[in-house]
Amino acid sequence: MGPNKKGFNWKARQVVTTKIIQTEGVEIEISGTQSSKYDECNALVLPSKKRKTKVVKEKKSSQRILSKTQRKKLEKIVDVKKKKANRADLLESLAKLQPSAQEFSMMTSLTSVQTKGIKRSMAEVDSVQLFDETGVKNQSSGTAGSKRRQRWKEKEDQEKVENPRTDGNVIGIQVIEESSSSENEEMEEEEDENTEEPDENIEESEENKEEPEGSKETPRKEDKEDKEDKEDVSEETISKAGKADISNGNIIATEECTLVEKDGKTPAPKREAKPAIFVPVHRTAEVQAARMKLPILAEEQAIVEAINENPVVILAGETGSGKTTQVPQFLYEAGYAANGKIIGVTEPRRVAATSMANRVADEMNLHDGQVGYQIRFEGNVKDNTRIKFMTDGVLLKAIQKDFLLSNYSVVIIDEAHERSVYSDILLGLLSRIVMLRHKRGNPLKMVIMSATLRVEDFTENRRLFKNKPVVIQVEARQFPVSVHFNKRTAFEDYVDEAYRKVCKIHRQLPDGGILVFLTGQQEVNALCRKLRQTFPGVKKVEKPDPADASSAQPEDVPIASDPEEDEDMEKVLAKIKRKQQIMKKRSKKEVDQRIKINLDHYSALPLQEQEQDHDENLGDLADSDQELDINDEQSEALSQSQTAPPLWVLPLYSLLPSNRQQKVFAPPPEGSRLCVVSTNVAETSLTIPNVRYVVDTGRVKTKFFDKITGVSAFHVTWTSQAAANQRAGRAGRTGPGHCYRLYSSAVFNDEFEKFSLPDIARRPIDDLVLQMKSMDIEKVIHFPFPTPPDIQQLYAAERRLLLLNALEPPPRSIGLKKSQEWTSKITPLGRAMAAYPLAPRYAKMLLLSQQNDLLQLSITLVAALSVQELVLDQPADSEAGDTHRRWLGQRRSWAGTGQSLLLGDPMVLLRAVGAAEYSGDIEAFCSTNGIRSKALREVRKLRVQLTNETNLILPSGTASIVVDPRMAPPTELQAKLLRQILMAGLPDHVAKRIPPNEIKEAEDRRKYKYAYRCPEMEDPVFLNPSSILRYSHPEWIVYQDIYEHADKIYLRGITAIEPEWLPIFSPTQCTFSAPLELPTPRYDSDQGRVMCHMNVTFGRSGWPLPVMELEYPAGIDRFKFFAQFFLNGDVCRPLAKYTASLLSTPSTMVKTWAKLQPRTQMLLQQLTISNVDSLDSLLAAWQKDKFYLLEVYKAWVPESLHEEISTLWPPV
Repeated sequence: MGPNKKGFNWKARQVVTTKIIQTEGVEIEISGTQSSKYDECNALVLPSKKRKTKVVKEKKSSQRILSKTQRKKLEKIVDVKKKKANRADLLESLAKLQPSAQEFSMMTSLTSVQTKGIKRSMAEVDSVQLFDETGVKNQSSGTAGSKRRQRWKEKEDQEKVENPRTDGNVIGIQVIEESSSSENEEMEEEEDENTEEPDENIEESEENKEEPEGSKETPRKEDKEDKEDKEDVSEETISKAGKADISNGNIIATEECTLVEKDGKTPAPKREAKPAIFVPVHRTAEVQAARMKLPILAEEQAIVEAINENPVVILAGETGSGKTTQVPQFLYEAGYAANGKIIGVTEPRRVAATSMANRVADEMNLHDGQVGYQIRFEGNVKDNTRIKFMTDGVLLKAIQKDFLLSNYSVVIIDEAHERSVYSDILLGLLSRIVMLRHKRGNPLKMVIMSATLRVEDFTENRRLFKNKPVVIQVEARQFPVSVHFNKRTAFEDYVDEAYRKVCKIHRQLPDGGILVFLTGQQEVNALCRKLRQTFPGVKKVEKPDPADASSAQPEDVPIASDPEEDEDMEKVLAKIKRKQQIMKKRSKKEVDQRIKINLDHYSALPLQEQEQDHDENLGDLADSDQELDINDEQSEALSQSQTAPPLWVLPLYSLLPSNRQQKVFAPPPEGSRLCVVSTNVAETSLTIPNVRYVVDTGRVKTKFFDKITGVSAFHVTWTSQAAANQRAGRAGRTGPGHCYRLYSSAVFNDEFEKFSLPDIARRPIDDLVLQMKSMDIEKVIHFPFPTPPDIQQLYAAERRLLLLNALEPPPRSIGLKKSQEWTSKITPLGRAMAAYPLAPRYAKMLLLSQQNDLLQLSITLVAALSVQELVLDQPADSEAGDTHRRWLGQRRSWAGTGQSLLLGDPMVLLRAVGAAEYSGDIEAFCSTNGIRSKALREVRKLRVQLTNETNLILPSGTASIVVDPRMAPPTELQAKLLRQILMAGLPDHVAKRIPPNEIKEAEDRRKYKYAYRCPEMEDPVFLNPSSILRYSHPEWIVYQDIYEHADKIYLRGITAIEPEWLPIFSPTQCTFSAPLELPTPRYDSDQGRVMCHMNVTFGRSGWPLPVMELEYPAGIDRFKFFAQFFLNGDVCRPLAKYTASLLSTPSTMVKTWAKLQPRTQMLLQQLTISNVDSLDSLLAAWQKDKFYLLEVYKAWVPESLHEEISTLWPPV
């Protein structure tokens, strides 16, 4: 057994108490008598045996450790005891607040109201007899049994007070058992037995037995809620020791009090009652009758109540339900425009904002500015405007100025299904603004309206809306539309298929407008020309009114509305006459052989009888492929042989002038059918009246944008199922209609996406990121977008903004991995750029133009670059060759020579705008020189807006600029400066011509002769054929846009640059070598800096640039060379005369052994401590200390010159 064994010698080591067992003593007789013969004197001698001992161990009391549950129960018991100790004082203080008996007599018990019911109680209140003049109340016969019930109630209350029931499950709480339910049952039984009418004051007599009769007053309805509140307080159980009486108005007291209803449920909190507000609107009878036909009128109350009770409401309804025009009127009548507040409505398009504002103003009969609109270039908003229609960008600018939108009570996002970039960011911002306004007690309501809304993007997006928004579905005023699919899908010749379908509809089907959906402007114009040739319209004009001399016209005139249509119609008529002469020479037999018509496909019934069953005929038309397989020559012959009514053909696309767009809303000439050939602009934004037939090609031209390279390309793709349904719905606005889809149902179900891709995923988001950064939203990736953009898009946008110096770059101290997670903050330059409604690169150009008198030229140039397709590439008439040559000659003359020619395509735009403004007759000038007049007007409006914005940004004291319609063209120096400004705004749009030595194969040498390379792309790119620089092909260029067409990539908006500018305006993209030894560094007296020569490469491809003379890179060597030039007298001329007297040559500063001399180290140390490496920093140091470097310089000269140098210092 070792000593370390557990329990070793445990018995000896324990502390115990040893108790000796005393031997039983012998009694000694001391009486003096002997009881025996033996000597008993040693009876108390110690015993010879060891006495017995008993080891007594001390009892240790072990305290039981409580569990968490037991500890909590014990703490509750202790708390109850503490509350019991302070209960008497608490009840005393509460008793002081108890109402008096007189106040109790004026109240009505809540229990009695619940027992008898609200109707019965209100009837009793209405029938209470008033006091007479003496104050004595008229007595009425009581109900039989009332005294008996009163005595029974007093007895029950007394028993409850004397013998309170204790709940065994609750510690220290006495519960007074309520018997209201049994009491009520017995009372109801007694009431059934009695047939007499109850007394009006039964409950008062029961509860207030000793109440004075003269203290009762008739309660008023407006005081009902106040009385109920007082009853709630009075019936709370408060009394000492948990015992009290309620019969005489006293308060029953229990340990814990909870107000409950009779069934034991806690009453729901009362909703705050608000008075209803109605603002009258005086509409005309005709308008009111038209409004009542809209489906949304039936949902007015539900919509207004939902908006009142919820911060965000989604209103989904098909086109034609009246959402855009009626919901603002609902809210206006509900008082949301009171107290100076504004009801804001956003529209995705400017034409929708203006037209809807005018329509709502007409319907509400408000023409004093209360209903207005605000778009990019114009608006009629006044101080009294209460309903404001605007575009998404206008509201976004308002948020930048006032983030909480304090002037708005409701913001309505209309056409949210289009999912533009601005609408997406507005939804994210408004979701947070609504929460902030709600917390501040000034709620803002948001209504999201759409026709084909993808509701899941909003209701299931918990990042956007924490609480699921309310969705209201509104039925549309839609007539049934029959949809007909083709058996075979036209993949290539869908335009010809649409032409044949329109011809069949026009010849065989009843009256009704035709709407054709195509993809672009060229297809629209081509189909319009073809239909006009097939169905030339001649308008029969009725006899003119003699009172109107201006209406006198010949009876038969061609359908024309502008010079272009007149010219086209004259050509069409001339061609028709020539064809008629040819047809007359042919025999009838030949015509019959050419044209084979199957009469089985036609009905023998007259047209009037066919109209009754035209639905079946239209279905047969959609499925008869034999009728549609007709070539153009046969269709022209059919048009001549059959007598078809005239067809009023109108184009519709976004680039069409506004006056020609409005023609689609006017009724067609009498006796002709309307046919509108449109792009997808007619899906939702515009509603064309009297359209009965829709021809849907199922295509849409979509602009795709590469997130990395920035290449944009237009591709014709299938549209979405939602957009196709929107197109079909256009045929059912005024009556039953039909939609002919030039594709099969299988293609519709398999190839079509359910919804279109949001705009935020198809375009660069540089401006979006910059706007959000200017709003102090630093982590854009965490912004609650309805559909978040791709992470690569955000990284690419921030990278481009870093190149523009709009964002702060990550510090070099962090690693590469952390730099990718770095959140860049906006710079002062970026915040100034965000103030302009332009792309960030164009905003930087304007900010750099505030010198050399370039602001007017830069504003005009940026306005011209911001508007799409200012100059036309190809003419649309038949004499395209001559017209195109004339346009090119005029543009070459505008480009000029020298620096103006190197400015390139922007110079052509600049001169075109100036020449058009100078001419005075814009329409004639634009038609002659191939300029879009609508685009030129947008340029003019944008010039005015940018001029106003620039005047606000310019510092005070600077002369304001104005829009000069007779602005002179730029000089040679100004053209060169404009080239540099363009270079500064386009640092990532640099391209270099491929040198011939890099072209390897002989076959590619001819193909890539004039090709260029871009840093982000491997494939070669080419100049736009319409570029003014395509003949000179400069080596280095910057471009405005890069796009793909016919499997080739082209550059647009070309400007020639010098390679020497790249390190200056885009240093972050350049790689610099170490300073070259030869030529040696020098001091530039003009800049006051040390300059050196370096080898430079540009971009990721490492394009070599010429040897550049740049500022010496930062480091210790720059301080050494600056010290050398300081000692030489190059920095300070007064010190040059002491150079010959220096104790060491100045070149000693840059020698490798310079550390051996203390004077070199002293000078270098002083320069590095104060960070002096240029003339500016040296002058700043002398302003702080005029004796700076004096003692150090004395160490370099003999002591005899110290006094002279001291008087000279500082040598400025």
